Amino acid sequence: MRVEIWSDIACPWCYVGKARFEKALAAFPHRDQVEVVHRSFELDPGRAKDDVQPVITMLSRKYGLSEEQARAGEDNLGAQAAAEGLAYRTRGRDHGNTFDLHRLLHLAKEHGRQDELIQVLYRANFAEERSLFTEGDDRLVELAVEAGLDADAVRAVLADPAAYADEVRADEREAAELGANGVPFFVLDRKYGVSGAQPAEVFAQALTQAWGVRSPLTLLDQGDADACGPDGCAVPQH
Repeated sequence: MRVEIWSDIACPWCYVGKARFEKALAAFPHRDQVEVVHRSFELDPGRAKDDVQPVITMLSRKYGLSEEQARAGEDNLGAQAAAEGLAYRTRGRDHGNTFDLHRLLHLAKEHGRQDELIQVLYRANFAEERSLFTEGDDRLVELAVEAGLDADAVRAVLADPAAYADEVRADEREAAELGANGVPFFVLDRKYGVSGAQPAEVFAQALTQAWGVRSPLTLLDQGDADACGPDGCAVPQH
């Protein structure tokens, strides 16, 4: 079974939702047969790469909140994250464009390190003092290498704005087609969708339900035909 997760590194509920989903997956009897794929979704796609601002300021301006309300919201998120065993800095974080991060996640997918990279990026964005957005490519290379990627390959992607750009845009178009207008958004075997950072119990129920409706492939009997298999290929006799 495949679970696809649309998310953004700048999304705190994606950070919390991933932890809750993983808690449910860890207890799922068929967890070794579940493939998890992370898909791209930008919360702020129009933001310029050099437009970085404090999270509190961004929240106040985007949602029309007072700074006091924005800080209270961050405190609530910090408490939710702590309940899942996650570190979360409620003050001093900043917000920026995440397009390059998504491009690197597609590179990581090709090398089987996608989950490792997204976890490193979440930690860097939500738990560490150093900015994910103001230290340039060197910071991203450092984090990607920590996740198991080759530094030269990462630098090559960052130096080429077109690298994996189509893959990011394709994920975002697909999210729109599936009706996802916010993240996190979980799709199980293209049969069920779960929106938001639901409790682990909801994810557990969704996994069980999606697994239960899986059906074996129905073969259409069209008579014997030549084919190749583990023992080789049938050799025509006429």
